[in-house]
Amino acid sequence: QVQLVESGGGLVQPGGSLRLSCAASGSILSINTMGWYRQAPGKRRELVAGITRGGSTNYADSVKDRFTISRDNAKNTVYLQMNSLKPEDTAVYYCNADLTPLYSDSLNAWGQGTRVTVSS
Repeated sequence: QVQLVESGGGLVQPGGSLRLSCAASGSILSINTMGWYRQAPGKRRELVAGITRGGSTNYADSVKDRFTISRDNAKNTVYLQMNSLKPEDTAVYYCNADLTPLYSDSLNAWGQGTRVTVSS
């Protein structure tokens, strides 16, 4: 079985920072794109940042210049460094990956979600 294990969410004051981590585990042949999505109450889930295996990145306009996505291919792990956090960043953040398990067809996997709350 393949799963994405997330960590790093929590409560932080405006202007603070958090670093989210997501590790893919199980019998994995390869991972293509990895990314972070978020969903605030009453809103649709939106793409925050994505990264290819080669390191190409893209960001939502609302987080450009504040968030940085990176990955460690040897560890099958993706990170999201979040700086200068604002109350509007409050949401549940989900890890996502397009990957190929060792003995199965390619699939799109989701993490369980980690809650980020930015408040005084």
